[in-house]
Amino acid sequence: MIVAGIGCRSGASAQEIEAAIAEALRRAGLPADALDVIAAPTMKGAEAGIAAAAAARGLALVLVPPQELDAAASRTLTHSPRVVALTGLPSVSEAAALAAGGPAARLVAPRTAVGPATCALAQTGDAA
Repeated sequence: MIVAGIGCRSGASAQEIEAAIAEALRRAGLPADALDVIAAPTMKGAEAGIAAAAAARGLALVLVPPQELDAAASRTLTHSPRVVALTGLPSVSEAAALAAGGPAARLVAPRTAVGPATCALAQTGDAA
């Protein structure tokens, strides 16, 4: 299973979220339909752009609580000082993808930033 973890600035549009997803998939060499779920922190639950991007792809949106993001933070590859200052996490998108994927998940694409949105891809320990 492939999980797209999303981070974004407030007010990012569905098109901007989709651009980050598409670029992450391209960089990972995965087809456009490879995703199984989209994950974002609960703090981004009110972002209409994330929900709309998930709906446009026909995917469930999983909102990851802060304690699960914190638990996954040590497995992230990217470290953004700006994001650490704002959220306490080295990478919101990577932590969201890893947390939603479970303890055996691994990153297949680290954080990809496109405009105001970031996307990281994780593969769960289950067969994809």
